[in-house]
Amino acid sequence: MRKKQVLILFFSLIAFSFAYSQEQILYKQIDTTKLFMEVYHPETIDKLKKYPAMIFFFGGGWNSGSVKQFESHAKYFSQRGIICFLVDYRVKNRQQTTPFESLKDAKSAIRFIREHAGELQIDSSKIIASGGSAGGHLAAATALIDSYNEDTDNLTVSCIPNALVLFNPVIDNGPGGYGYERIGTEYKRFSPLHNIKKGTPPTIFFLGTKDKFIPVETADYYRLIMERVESRCDLKLYDGQGHGFFNYRNFEYYKKTVFETDKFLKSLGYINTEPVIKIE
Repeated sequence: MRKKQVLILFFSLIAFSFAYSQEQILYKQIDTTKLFMEVYHPETIDKLKKYPAMIFFFGGGWNSGSVKQFESHAKYFSQRGIICFLVDYRVKNRQQTTPFESLKDAKSAIRFIREHAGELQIDSSKIIASGGSAGGHLAAATALIDSYNEDTDNLTVSCIPNALVLFNPVIDNGPGGYGYERIGTEYKRFSPLHNIKKGTPPTIFFLGTKDKFIPVETADYYRLIMERVESRCDLKLYDGQGHGFFNYRNFEYYKKTVFETDKFLKSLGYINTEPVIKIE
């Protein structure tokens, strides 16, 4: 497995060039803050082929977190023929920002990948957004929320992914939901649950029944609304599991959720062969 790094040097608003190294892509800069994404490629790349992209957003309540959360997922799915991206974004503890800036960055990341799909060998019609907890919110929100776009983004490029893989995502920011004390009345424009619409990308949703932040009833309602707008939502519940149960350190459930993700992506035609991860 090799990580490849691309350093983007912007010379003007319309001219840019790529310089290759081994670790990261600089996808956005705000004042002195530089935001990078780590890239994981399949072991063998066909230079004439385009690949699906899977973009991971870490959890941490929009306060903290690390791109390393989904490193094992990226390693696995890159070997399944998907180019994977671990995206950094602004959070309160590091940049003193709000959840709204986090969402702007998530949208910028998808736009960057889609805009540079040719150079990155990405099939821009097969972009998967994924994340856990607040990162799951960001993934879902890139598909559902129209507001909160960075002024410097090329808004002619869509930030809407083609599929969603959500690990105990924060989907309800309304009164009684997660983050309402920070979101306030903006929840009507920020909360995925309150903005489901026809054309929402097919989704797989993982949740433990003992999650202290996302009630099973909320997930069930999310699935119901998805079905009403005729969008696919595969809700996978895991009895007795709490928040973050899917992480690599909980290897049994890491394998189970990766296996189900693999099957889901195969059903969409993004992966052509059966899952290689083994579960009992």
